[in-house]
Amino acid sequence: MQPERHVRLFRNGRNQALRIPREFELSGNEAVIRKEGNRLIIEPVETGNRLIKLLKTLRPIDESIPPCADPPPNGEDIF
Repeated sequence: MQPERHVRLFRNGRNQALRIPREFELSGNEAVIRKEGNRLIIEPVETGNRLIKLLKTLRPIDESIPPCADPPPNGEDIF
């Protein structure tokens, strides 16, 4: 289990804030925060190819795409 440290809360404008001690620093420059009961959970946001990582987890679709039943009207330039 991670070591525990007491920290002080302070105000930064209208927001409540705290300084994160060095041993608890998160990588990157973004995080997601959520509340579960009276606990705050802070998780780093992974940067980089998040879409590619997600797509790699998906299985290929075995179905073929049906033909389009609603073609564009004649004479309209759609490009």
